Amino acid sequence: MELHEQLDEVNDSATFLRFARALAADKATGNGWENTTIEAFLDGAISWAEDSDFGLSQGLTPSNPWQQFAVFLYCGKIYE
Repeated sequence: MELHEQLDEVNDSATFLRFARALAADKATGNGWENTTIEAFLDGAISWAEDSDFGLSQGLTPSNPWQQFAVFLYCGKIYE
């Protein structure tokens, strides 16, 4: 399963940690990472959160904060 597909399954602490492990493994392969330093990663994630109202404008629901934070981490990988 692709990393972005795993985001749909995040709904509690266990699925969040499963996603975080998959994200770490993905980083180890360098698979399409735009932001390769911790500073760039956090800047990308924060920029996404600010631009999307922490995903609310993209359809994420505040009733699933585990998924919101998983998407926050994922966007650290891809968001510029």
